[in-house]
Amino acid sequence: MATEEITERLLADAVTAMETLSVALGVRLGLYRALSAGPADAHGLARAAGVHPRYAREWLEQQAAAGMLAVAADDADPYARAFALPADAAEALLDADSPFYAGALPGFVASIAEVLPQVADAFETGGGVPYAAYGEGARHGIGGLNRPAFRTGVAGWIAAMPDIAARLTEGPARVLDLGCGTGWSAIALAEAFPGARVHGIDLDEASCAEAAGNAAAARLADRVTFAHGDAARPAASGPADLVCVFEALHDMADPVAALRSARGLLAPGGAVLIADEKVAAEFTAPGDLLERLNYAFSALHCLPATRAEGTAVEAGTVLRPGTVRAYAADAGYRCAELPVEHDLWRFYRLDPA
Repeated sequence: MATEEITERLLADAVTAMETLSVALGVRLGLYRALSAGPADAHGLARAAGVHPRYAREWLEQQAAAGMLAVAADDADPYARAFALPADAAEALLDADSPFYAGALPGFVASIAEVLPQVADAFETGGGVPYAAYGEGARHGIGGLNRPAFRTGVAGWIAAMPDIAARLTEGPARVLDLGCGTGWSAIALAEAFPGARVHGIDLDEASCAEAAGNAAAARLADRVTFAHGDAARPAASGPADLVCVFEALHDMADPVAALRSARGLLAPGGAVLIADEKVAAEFTAPGDLLERLNYAFSALHCLPATRAEGTAVEAGTVLRPGTVRAYAADAGYRCAELPVEHDLWRFYRLDPA
């Protein structure tokens, strides 16, 4: 790439980055939510969202210039100019159950920007940045982005393992969800299989607390429970008909130990279901958009957070299929990739060897 092209790319990337942060601001302050009630001018948005009119005006104009908002009523007086949130944008930003929901993503990006000095220190020292340091933006970013997929897709994923699907359908059955985050995977499993009891374990205490609240709000607290703990040493009693690890294996400091522990908790005939990033089978450069996304998250979030827990493996986000198979073999499993269609993840079934 020529120097001029690199400069032009960096300029375009800077615009995208700042527009992403502006969207994060709009989500955090409830500006989009206020506009979902109908068009508003600067004073109207300020009253509805509890912000200053001058900031409301600038944000509205910036969002319209970026193409996120539409001008509903133009006026020579900038404070009288009204803006509307288009229905498609409202769905993407506000409908947490929509398959196109992305409202949690800008806040996740902002959470990385907030701890960038700590990431820089970790690069220099070889240390890490604890997951909790990324705060609510990362916690809600991961949970919010995955929630629609869990709630609409988990039954189909399990159906790719007919014997396990039968056990969960016939019940009673027990499922262990390792690296459960804010609980949407465990909730989806319980919704899809009313005869199953689901127990989630996560190393982040704040995530576990939110997961319990989410299960209670879904009226599933009697069948869905959570515990703060390490997947490599889960304080959970077996036997489990299914152990799930959804987009969490690459975040584990010792994934082989976690898989060994899971094997010890399986009931006879039980299996482990892993979903992790759909990256290329081998390193290539330059990479496609998905590869670039995963490497960016890896360098700025997943690898620093994992190194804060330990350095037994240090997988990073770019967990290639061959690495998953190697982990499985080391932990005493046979590993098979499942025929599940998903834009972002690959699915693996692990059975004790």
